[in-house]
Amino acid sequence: MDLADPRYAYMFGFLQADGHLSEQTRNRGRLTVEINARDIEILREFQRLTPYNSTITERTRSTNFSEEHHSAIWGLSALEARSILNRLGLPYGKKSRKVQPPRVEFSRRDYLRGVIDADGSVGYTGQGFPFISLATASTAVGAYLCHYAKKATGAERQIARNTRDGIYNVLYTKEAAVQLAEHLYHPGCLALERKRNAAASLSSWTRPEEMRVRPPGRRWKVREDRELLSLGDAKAAAEALGRTEQSCSLRLWRLKTGRVPTPPEAPTTR
Repeated sequence: MDLADPRYAYMFGFLQADGHLSEQTRNRGRLTVEINARDIEILREFQRLTPYNSTITERTRSTNFSEEHHSAIWGLSALEARSILNRLGLPYGKKSRKVQPPRVEFSRRDYLRGVIDADGSVGYTGQGFPFISLATASTAVGAYLCHYAKKATGAERQIARNTRDGIYNVLYTKEAAVQLAEHLYHPGCLALERKRNAAASLSSWTRPEEMRVRPPGRRWKVREDRELLSLGDAKAAAEALGRTEQSCSLRLWRLKTGRVPTPPEAPTTR
């Protein structure tokens, strides 16, 4: 499974996000991937790429979202195959916070497309803006998407777990989403057909003339955080730091509630 091959890089990203690797006694175990039956063709592609016996089955069951959810399941039991996947970075058991980008050479955009196809969304918001998003519990995967997307589009994102379920929600909209979609969903790539079509549809979006471009935000420095906490007052901090009172108020709240890390104490000088 050479992750420099775009097909295997995509497949591995998809498995990290949506696959489950289990093990039992006497080297028994199984890789399973269960997805909506409408996407069964991607499992058939995985089966064709895998030189081991595997099965694809379908079932209908009741879930929290539907009384009759029709799903497709790919199952692979070969020990050698499971060992390869595990060495590359697919853990056994619960993995959502453990997974991270491979440490071997890999096709980066194809790997990220696999992750997004499994755990992300592509399309238009209710307001008609193009978007690409990823929901992940992995700090390493969320941070890597931000790092890669900044290089590809120039859009900067910082990740933080939401308070409800501890998940990172990374979102790109408008021009950044269009650029990222064009980059990740390149011609001839392996992908979920419906997300490939959604990504292609984003290219038709153009910013309305009356919609102004928001300038990039000014990042907070450690010394500014220290002064903000020292003053403890948004209005006073706004005057001292040359920022808006609203910006200082929001940053102060984030610091006090732990949404962003408290800055280390300034080093003492002698």
